[in-house]
Amino acid sequence: MLPALIRVQDLRKSYQSEVETVWAARDVCFEAHPGEFVCVYGASGSGKSTLLNLIAGLDVADSGDIQVGDVCVSEADEKQRARLRLDIAGVVFQDHNLIEEFTAAENVALPLEVRGIPADLARAEASDQLGRVGLTGLGNRLPRQLSGGQRQRVGIARALTGQRAVLLADEPTGALDSAATLDVFKVVRALCDEGVTAVVCSHDTRCRDFADTRYEMVDGRLESRP
Repeated sequence: MLPALIRVQDLRKSYQSEVETVWAARDVCFEAHPGEFVCVYGASGSGKSTLLNLIAGLDVADSGDIQVGDVCVSEADEKQRARLRLDIAGVVFQDHNLIEEFTAAENVALPLEVRGIPADLARAEASDQLGRVGLTGLGNRLPRQLSGGQRQRVGIARALTGQRAVLLADEPTGALDSAATLDVFKVVRALCDEGVTAVVCSHDTRCRDFADTRYEMVDGRLESRP
């Protein structure tokens, strides 16, 4: 087995209310390897989104270690964490967050242009990435001209531009119907078969059917499931 691309060790994150301490992540440990599809499922409020945000560097842990590629996220500053998301780990949320005035190809090319890649090269890679998620020939469409599932797949393509090896997805099918949900899970499965490492947090139990590794999040604790 190849070395782990994501390592999480003794991760803790809590929030203090007026009456109690709420644990979003409590002593969380796990690894994810190249080509592995990790599904994290659980009830709303169990800590799934917090876990993903901590791995992506969008939030900061109280304690513990997070390593993604060669980046020690738990010790990185804000600029280094932003670089992590630009170079190594792409993030997808329930809301696709596409720029409505940009075509699908322009949305996918945007992270590359931010990195200083010439527009023609960025657009060429965007076309390749759209093909990877089953959207060949749809690059000139605006988001409003795409279905909900297609828009989410554009978001996945954008998350992987620039040869990013890690896909972090937080409820990527939460706003989709049953057929579109299965299409998204199938796309993620195919990307993992190509070598992408994916951590998908989802309340939809069908995610488990496509995953290599399954965890249930319960009150901030990550519990391995068959």
